[in-house]
Amino acid sequence: MSDVVDLAKPAATPAPAKAPVPRGRPSLLRGLVPLLGGLVVFVVAIVAMVDQGWWQLLVAVLGLALLHSGGSALGRRRWGAGFDLTAWLCGIWLAVLLAGAIFVPWLPLGEHQNLAAALGEPTMARPNLLTDRPLGTNNFGLDLLARVLYGARSSLVVSIGAVLIGLVVGGSIGILAGYFRKTTDTVVGILTNALLAVPPLILLIALATVLEPNLRNIAFGLSLTAMPSMIRMARANTLTFAQREFVLAGRSMGASNIRLMSRELLPNVMLPLLSYGMVIVSVLIVAEASLSFLGLGIQAPEPSWGNMIAEGEGATFEQHPHIVLVPGVVVFLTVFSFNLLGERARKRFDSRQAQL
Repeated sequence: MSDVVDLAKPAATPAPAKAPVPRGRPSLLRGLVPLLGGLVVFVVAIVAMVDQGWWQLLVAVLGLALLHSGGSALGRRRWGAGFDLTAWLCGIWLAVLLAGAIFVPWLPLGEHQNLAAALGEPTMARPNLLTDRPLGTNNFGLDLLARVLYGARSSLVVSIGAVLIGLVVGGSIGILAGYFRKTTDTVVGILTNALLAVPPLILLIALATVLEPNLRNIAFGLSLTAMPSMIRMARANTLTFAQREFVLAGRSMGASNIRLMSRELLPNVMLPLLSYGMVIVSVLIVAEASLSFLGLGIQAPEPSWGNMIAEGEGATFEQHPHIVLVPGVVVFLTVFSFNLLGERARKRFDSRQAQL
């Protein structure tokens, strides 16, 4: 009968399915063409367009954009669509800047502070990567590259020191407020709101008029602006983790409050605080530069990114824009890098249940 299936006849083997074509992986040509083109354009800008001013800067930026586009395409082809060249470059920039700030006394650079030692140097020399003064000099003949690296010492020490003070003091207060609640939480909330009610710049200017403008006092003043947000984040995360099973189990077993806060809550609260601290570092770098720009922070001739930008006031920027652009670009790249890496870390470690 036609309806009877011949069981002895082997079933047809299905054709093997084609492997899916991976998405998000650009072709090799798409990465090599802009990479090589960007390299050529950047070399032309550095070698063949010396003393061309804004045109040289524009061509150099175009070359860097092409290099980034090609490198990003090649990275996605090699490591997948999740590869982020910008994040890697931000990490490399911060590592290079930190290494330069640490080892700058041993680098073969020009004078950065002593005006008498720079009397024989050319003043207002334009940036030229092929000379011994690659970023140029200021109106006193001081080397801008050396001043940028020594200024990085001041900015990074002040901002990172202020964040560390905020982490230790603000994190501890926030954990106490979130764990004990009631009267402790009420008092901490009033003090935190009082600090938040004062505009940060006004608070910093008031402190700068009273305290001596040195690294320690500036870091202390900046820590007061960072502490309220640290307290609120630590409190919010403590409220979340205090109701978790491991904390309740430790409490039922007779663990002391100090042990629960130090052994159970602190490690979980510090992860989002550390990631948030990277973002706060970028904010404090701008705040320190603003104080130095206004003459209330690091005092010239000691280098700081803020007072370096202030050297371009008046008609100086029109005739010698590199005086402002060199420290301004360094501030932009540093703040952008801390912001990007900090936001990435926050997305990974932040508690999704915590509400500020």
